[in-house]
Amino acid sequence: MTLPQHLVPSLTGVTVGDTVTVEGDEAHHAVVVRRLRVGEPVTLADGVGLVATGEVAATSKRSFDVRVTAVDEHAEPTPTVTVVQALPKGDRGELAVEVLTEVGVARIVPWAAARSVAVWKGERAAKSHAKWRTTAREAAKQARRAWHPVVSSLASTAELETLVEGADLAVVLHEEATEPIGAIAVPDAGEIVVVVGPEGGLTDDEVAEFVRSGAVAVRLGDEVLRTSTAGVAAVAALLAQTGRWGG
Repeated sequence: MTLPQHLVPSLTGVTVGDTVTVEGDEAHHAVVVRRLRVGEPVTLADGVGLVATGEVAATSKRSFDVRVTAVDEHAEPTPTVTVVQALPKGDRGELAVEVLTEVGVARIVPWAAARSVAVWKGERAAKSHAKWRTTAREAAKQARRAWHPVVSSLASTAELETLVEGADLAVVLHEEATEPIGAIAVPDAGEIVVVVGPEGGLTDDEVAEFVRSGAVAVRLGDEVLRTSTAGVAAVAALLAQTGRWGG
């Protein structure tokens, strides 16, 4: 069984024998809720590739110390995957973020598609974005990821077109597409972009705009998936053709 992971702001410069202090909500949850004890082995991650292993040396209600026994630097997995996630209704946005994080996505970009029911404006936008970031953080810890995903700010369609243009491979999920996702040639390096539409589907204009920017319209199969699960299914199908999942 892998060791529990806790997130710290930075592990730059940390070496074997050092003591790292974990503070705030992260420590409170570990000590008070999980009942972390002195002598327990844990890992610490900074979310950008550094992971320290060690033993808990001391605890308090709002902090705990870890004596470091090993430090490992992990290269960012390649190809990297960015998922453009149209805003779902209710809490399905957090579900999408959770499963995309677990499957290894590097960046999640929220997008208000033409048929998106949910609306991010003002205070609601800030709260919703914060929920997505918190969900990604907790899911990354659960998945023991060395690199944690970035949850970008709400993007416009024009910004997404630029994102698609710069990708090494971009696919847009569309139930009327004739090209199956399994027939796509997937690069073993660079950036892959996956565009996921809302519950009501993408408009013809949106699909056309992404295709003009260089994306390939693909279908997952005969079944129609929810927007909260379509992204993870697509990413898994693509990664299975790369060295990350394919050996």
